[in-house]
Amino acid sequence: MKIITNSASETKNFAFCFASKLKKGDILCFFGDLGSGKTTFIQGLAKGFKIRDDITSPTFVFLNIYKGCHFPLYHFDLYRVKNTDEIRGLGYEEFFYGEGVSVVEWSEKLKELLPKKYTEIRIKFLGRDKREISINTERKNTD
Repeated sequence: MKIITNSASETKNFAFCFASKLKKGDILCFFGDLGSGKTTFIQGLAKGFKIRDDITSPTFVFLNIYKGCHFPLYHFDLYRVKNTDEIRGLGYEEFFYGEGVSVVEWSEKLKELLPKKYTEIRIKFLGRDKREISINTERKNTD
């Protein structure tokens, strides 16, 4: 699935609707340049989960946990991670395979830790406020 959004609010609205398709144990792996809209998308998802907290990138703590209406949202930001040992140290497995939905910004840093099954979300700049969002829900790690 591919969609073009023309503003941050369109990105959030799309993600809000997409949230209704998610269930416990889903893992969303985000790919995109700095400032492309990954966190904006996640803010829309959180609204869809009826989370009232401000959603910000957990850049300095790597993980924020938000309580949703039906299940928690585990928000990872791996921007500052230097190697997979740091990710292992987070105990990521208990979240990836736990009771909520995991969203991971900078998923390329997972490398061999990329889950066996996940939804890939790629966000590209197309202009000042314009973004292309590509979603592949059947992504499987074959490594």
